[in-house]
Amino acid sequence: MISQSQNQFIYAANNVGLLEFNGSNWQLYPSPNETIIRSVKVINNRIYTGCYMEFGFWTRQTNGRLHYTSLSKGLKKQMLNDENFWNILNYDQWVIFQSLNRIYIYDSKTEAFKIIETKSFITKSYGTDNSIFFQTVGEGLFELERGKAHLVSDNPILIKNRIINVFEINDGLLVQTQLNGFYKVVGNSVSKFTTEADSQIETSSVYSSLILSDGRYAIGTVSNGVFILSKEGKLLYHISQNKGLSNNTALSLFEDVDENLWVGLDNGINCINLHSPIKSLTDDTGVLGTVYASILFNGNLYIGTNQGLFYKKFNSKEEFKFINGTKGQVWSLFEYKGALFCGHDSGTFLIENVTAKSIFSSSGTWKFEKVPHHDNLLLQGNYYGISVLEKVNNQWIFRNKIKGFDYSSRFFEITNTLEVYVSHENQGIFRFQLNKELQEASPFFSYKSPKKGKNSSLIQFNNVIYYAYKEGIYKLNPKTKQFEKDNLLSSVFEKDEYTSGKLIVDNSNKIWLFSKNYIHYFSLSKLSNQLKKNVIPIPASLTNSMLGFENISQISNSVYLIGTTDGFYMIDLNDSSYKSYTVSINSVSINKQNESPIYGNLIDEGTFEHNFNNFTFNYSIPEYNKYINAEYQYSLEGFQEDWSEWSTKTVVNFKNLSPGDYTFKVRAKFANSILKEVGVYHFTILKPWYSTNFAVFIYFILFLIMAHFINKAYLNYYRKQREKLIEENNLLLEIQELENEQKLMKLRNEQLSQDVDLKNKELAVSTMSLNSKNELLAFIKEDLKKSPENGNINLKSVISTINKNISEEDSWSVFKEAFDSADKDFLKRIKLLHPSLTPNDLRLCAYLRLNLSSKEVAPLFNISVRSVEIKRYRLRKKMDLLHDQGLVEYIMEV
Repeated sequence: MISQSQNQFIYAANNVGLLEFNGSNWQLYPSPNETIIRSVKVINNRIYTGCYMEFGFWTRQTNGRLHYTSLSKGLKKQMLNDENFWNILNYDQWVIFQSLNRIYIYDSKTEAFKIIETKSFITKSYGTDNSIFFQTVGEGLFELERGKAHLVSDNPILIKNRIINVFEINDGLLVQTQLNGFYKVVGNSVSKFTTEADSQIETSSVYSSLILSDGRYAIGTVSNGVFILSKEGKLLYHISQNKGLSNNTALSLFEDVDENLWVGLDNGINCINLHSPIKSLTDDTGVLGTVYASILFNGNLYIGTNQGLFYKKFNSKEEFKFINGTKGQVWSLFEYKGALFCGHDSGTFLIENVTAKSIFSSSGTWKFEKVPHHDNLLLQGNYYGISVLEKVNNQWIFRNKIKGFDYSSRFFEITNTLEVYVSHENQGIFRFQLNKELQEASPFFSYKSPKKGKNSSLIQFNNVIYYAYKEGIYKLNPKTKQFEKDNLLSSVFEKDEYTSGKLIVDNSNKIWLFSKNYIHYFSLSKLSNQLKKNVIPIPASLTNSMLGFENISQISNSVYLIGTTDGFYMIDLNDSSYKSYTVSINSVSINKQNESPIYGNLIDEGTFEHNFNNFTFNYSIPEYNKYINAEYQYSLEGFQEDWSEWSTKTVVNFKNLSPGDYTFKVRAKFANSILKEVGVYHFTILKPWYSTNFAVFIYFILFLIMAHFINKAYLNYYRKQREKLIEENNLLLEIQELENEQKLMKLRNEQLSQDVDLKNKELAVSTMSLNSKNELLAFIKEDLKKSPENGNINLKSVISTINKNISEEDSWSVFKEAFDSADKDFLKRIKLLHPSLTPNDLRLCAYLRLNLSSKEVAPLFNISVRSVEIKRYRLRKKMDLLHDQGLVEYIMEV
């Protein structure tokens, strides 16, 4: 069974549980007792289900999930063994659960149960606007009245035939049987209601049926799919597996609020858009093949495929018929002056009275173009160049191939000046000039820009030649003969929308383009020369067309046929209005990193801990159109203020969100129209405890305390620094005073040193004078000794006087006194250091202290220079000086 809720979600009873479909995603809720759910019925805000030995209802929780409540739990003792609940119906406040043995009536207000027993098995129960009916084996049709079973009719027809459904009509009831079609029940009278599908239905075994909101009947069979009948019983549609149904066993039928027909199949669920502006024909047999061209000509609809050319009467239910002789690939169909041309892999065919006549077979033919100012001529693009067809004696014949151009010409256009432009997918764009006789092409020009491109094409629209490939759409400037980008048309291929550059111009002068998610067409505005853009939101994945070989043809004023790889579909542009939907946020799941998600409350504003910061939003609009996909935009205020790009995805994730207040918004676009309603969800991610206001207050108090102690520490530090600085300054002053004293002492010492030097100089001068005197006296003495004695002169007396004047002891005493005055205590120091020194040694030290040479010292001792050297040597020995240590240097340092 299938049912629909107030928010337009679809629910289906399933082998494993309850299926929920929100328009984009399926959600499975497991059966409460792990058995097959047989029945489902949405009543108000409850979803009632029945399965093996169990029935109850599901309600939606605040987090968007469904929760099950059992109603049969309190009836376990009263229930029969092995009961399955196959149907659920409602009437006012009562909910009816039907098994094969009983009917359980549940009062949703008082929550009380009433059980109706039957004498035999219940085949099925049925609900109408005003009554609840059921059929029992061998007894007939019953109606529930005041909580009891009341026999409506025990007519043999109703006993013999298994009743599938009961419908109320003006004067009675209309009963659908399993094998014998419809019967009208008026009072005690039962009569046959004949339909066009009776013969097919009788051999197909009806299992389900439904009266649609517009009065039509839908009949589901076991072996032949679904039939749609008019109120009068005329067969409108027969939808079976070879026409798109997943399989031919339709076990249940349900019509939703959009008047779509849902079919519960033996395996799977199908949705039929009965009121769609799009009608499709799917060829599962492979007889038709891929449709490359189509045209409505003389009341017949022709389609050219990779299997050949087929036709049928337009709007008839008959099958397509093959036109003999056209087996193979058909590339194009072209009508000109009452003749229908077929471009074929084998050449060119002229279609006359649904027969094909070959008029050219030298190579395959791509397309046809009119020749300006020559009504009796046509150009055809072939596999190896371009050729001319001519009408002679009211017959079209091949005239000639144009010389000088042998490239494949799938896309080409000719101007009023007989200038030809050709687009070659692997070579780019060519241009050449035809002569007046259409016999020869001048040397052709190859364009470097725009470049070649896969699935590119070229076409003439509104007297302007356009070229389209993956980089955009370019139009020819007739003055410069260069291609310039057309920004309006190129916008179709923005945002990675390019799939094919195929351009098509229809009979009403519209230019068509195909992209990844849309079919676009542009028409001239009635008030200006500007192009008006129109969009049909049908994605390429659903149209199932051959990329680069998309084709669309105008069948009537507003009806267009679009070929696909397995048939075609027709769209009515005047019937492409759609109802407004409401986008809803279905679930919000939140999780910690690497942990299972929880579901957030969708009703109230959500508040979450800081580590629950990964969010997944699931949203959708409950629309079930096959060819039109809804698109969505979202924003997250507090994180991403701008709206996202449009996308068909219905799930978005946000990870590692920071603490704060957020508002998630989602809006939808359906059939190129932005819906007014916006889904909104407010939530807050709390700060961690260490970032709360209380924590911040504590931090502030701690900061003040810390600042106090830091300030105190700084004050102590600066006080100590100040004391240290004062101490250092005092020390510096003391040092300065000491330095001044040292400088003063230095000056005094220098003065004393100068005095000593002066006295040393004086001593040296005195010593030298004494030395000179002694030397002089010695010379005089020697001279006197050498002179003969003179009687007048007493020489001995003179010599004695001289000896007295050169006495060493006197000289030394005078010198010692002067030396001690000049170099105080030197002799004491040297004597202290070297106690073994004799007076003569001290005398020698004193002379050496004055830096006297051996030659100058010798007269003072009244000895030779050699003897002085010997004295010096002995002095070194006594002082125990090293070999490399100078005697004078040592004495000077003492």
